[in-house]
Amino acid sequence: MAEKKKDKSEETFEVMDMVEYAKKQRWWNKIFGKNSGPVAEKYNVATQLAIGGVSGWCAGYLFQKVGKLAASAVGGGFFLLQIANHTGYIKVDWKRVERDVNKAKKQLKLNSEKPSKEVKTKVDEVQTFVKKNIVLTGGFAGGFLLGLAS
Repeated sequence: MAEKKKDKSEETFEVMDMVEYAKKQRWWNKIFGKNSGPVAEKYNVATQLAIGGVSGWCAGYLFQKVGKLAASAVGGGFFLLQIANHTGYIKVDWKRVERDVNKAKKQLKLNSEKPSKEVKTKVDEVQTFVKKNIVLTGGFAGGFLLGLAS
């Protein structure tokens, strides 16, 4: 880090600004060391496609199964709610439900106009990752679609 310069009579050290040094380092280098970096720097194209495709297929397959389960649970819940309403077990105040849903819509419209800084930062990070690892990302997208279809 600091270079040691030796004079004839005394030793001097170069002063380093640690803030600037830390800004230049990638976050994964801080955690995993110098050998970690973008996938494009470490593996060839075929390996990147294979890794992206297999991980994408797994994610797509799980997304499909969990999505079906969630849709069945939500749909079944509404179905049971309607049956209970029609048979008289419960009474639903539909006017109040409609009023609350409209209020929620208005709040969502107000909050959706300007995304927060955190969202912008994460979107920028994802865009940077996709640009640096385009082959891996393409393999993941293809695998994800195949996983959804299987």
